[in-house]
Amino acid sequence: MIRDFKIEVPAEKIERLKQKLALTDLPDETEGVGWTRGAPLADIARLTQHWSTSYDWRATERHLNSFPNYMASIEVEGFGAVDVHFLHKQSAVKNAIPLLFVHGWPGSFIEVTKLLPLLTDNGAEGPSFHVVAPSLPNFGFSPAIKQPDFGIKQYSEVCHKLMLALGYDQYVSQGGDWGWIITRAMGKLYPSHLLASHLNLIGSAPPKPTSPLAFLTFLTKHLLNWYTPAEKAGLARTASIQASGMGYLRLQSTKPQTLGYSLSDSPAGLLAWIYEKLHDWTDAYPWTDDEICTWASLYWFSAAGPAASVRIYFEAFRGEITAGGIGAMWVPGVKLGLAYFPMEVVRVPREWGYGLGPVVYVSENERGGHFAAWEVPERVVGDLRVMFGKGGGAYGV
Repeated sequence: MIRDFKIEVPAEKIERLKQKLALTDLPDETEGVGWTRGAPLADIARLTQHWSTSYDWRATERHLNSFPNYMASIEVEGFGAVDVHFLHKQSAVKNAIPLLFVHGWPGSFIEVTKLLPLLTDNGAEGPSFHVVAPSLPNFGFSPAIKQPDFGIKQYSEVCHKLMLALGYDQYVSQGGDWGWIITRAMGKLYPSHLLASHLNLIGSAPPKPTSPLAFLTFLTKHLLNWYTPAEKAGLARTASIQASGMGYLRLQSTKPQTLGYSLSDSPAGLLAWIYEKLHDWTDAYPWTDDEICTWASLYWFSAAGPAASVRIYFEAFRGEITAGGIGAMWVPGVKLGLAYFPMEVVRVPREWGYGLGPVVYVSENERGGHFAAWEVPERVVGDLRVMFGKGGGAYGV
């Protein structure tokens, strides 16, 4: 069953947030270290003050409610009925392409809002889309899943059945972060329904000997260091993130419950945890204080609570379809568009992506990072228009 939904955070929750922020005890910090040890004290002090005294959640709420919000009840095998919040913006073009947008962490459905006016109005510049953007279970305004073993397979089932419930038997997808992993899994599980995917995170593994030409190219370039300047920068970026920026992943994938106490009790702690990623994973994007507080608020006011979102990390690595296996998984029936951004957290050589499936479109972008739909929405929209437009590799799917 699908029903209209309006975002309405109770006034007492907003007041409770302000009370907690007013009582924040901030730590000191080592002098002169900048960002090398995490979010700087001056930034967090300013942001907690702004969140407490100046930030207007009701204005954000009105903006989000200007989009078509809905709630659906989806039957998930072994879990019963699961409520899912989503945006569904239809194009005026009758034969527009159904597009599923899947967010990740610490993002949310809000990332699609910059894309919606561009994707649903075809103008004279290419195809138009009917866009569906769910809040994944445990995120945003989708309630919590409290039973164990709700992993990538179940997230994929939710997204697929939501598209079917809306009448979209065949559709395409766009995603990064968990959206990359979930839509890759959907391609494997539902290849006759998900016909093409555009990815802005390409966590592909090096080519294997089973693909002789690609493997030989990889081996030659690696041994002789014949990488382009962009590839060298990408590999250095990936190595740097792996060495000093993956502590969150280790913690969230092993002890999410312990971390959850801090995320649920301390809005300042939640803010710092998210803000660090917004800073480190983007390409000098000029975040405003309001934007940062909005992203944090969508976790603080989430239906499941701030701690629920990190459970996906624990379940994903232990389910039937694991995050660790997706990077090397070939999905033959789903056409792929791959978008490379310089400040993505994983930036590997271009030819590695051809091991994921039939690549029909590739873009190399000079700017942008992990949250491409928010940082450079025009680049993502441009990719989709070319990939699915006349002459594009996925035209006619």
